[in-house]
Amino acid sequence: MTGLVDVTALLLSRIRDVADYPEPGVMFKDITPLLADPAAFAALTDALAGIATATGATKVVGLEARGFILGAPVAVRAGLGFIPVRKAGKLPGATLSQAYDLEYGSAEIEVHAEDLSAGDRVLIVDDVLATGGTAEASIELIRRAGAEVSGLAVLMELGFLGGRARLAAALGGAPLEALLVV
Repeated sequence: MTGLVDVTALLLSRIRDVADYPEPGVMFKDITPLLADPAAFAALTDALAGIATATGATKVVGLEARGFILGAPVAVRAGLGFIPVRKAGKLPGATLSQAYDLEYGSAEIEVHAEDLSAGDRVLIVDDVLATGGTAEASIELIRRAGAEVSGLAVLMELGFLGGRARLAAALGGAPLEALLVV
């Protein structure tokens, strides 16, 4: 258990709080100091790669944009393929798309249809779980592509926003792993 405590402490020590960003009253959790520290970034990558292995994932999906930064090295470390889920209009060729609601308005994400197949077990990786809207849309998108969701792994869960409860049904028993809960 000491190793996990050490990793948690290391990760927490490298996340900077930025008050009133992007708007007054918000305490932004800045992960750029963690990414700049090779030991912390390696510990994060190792922890997420361990989750990928434990869930039996065959591919890693990273959610735009910080999910790309975290998910790609996790896929490499775990010996898996990496699939980007992007905002609408950013991928060339045939895509599957999924719309979802935001606090004010809506958004849409896409994946290349041919990158996922029925035999794939997919671990979704992102930096933060907030309300769960983007994660829920990505779960639906992966299933529509014919693949199975093996789990969702995030660096940080903002527990007070209720994303975990929102995703319980969508995950259908697949694990939601947050390395840090704030």
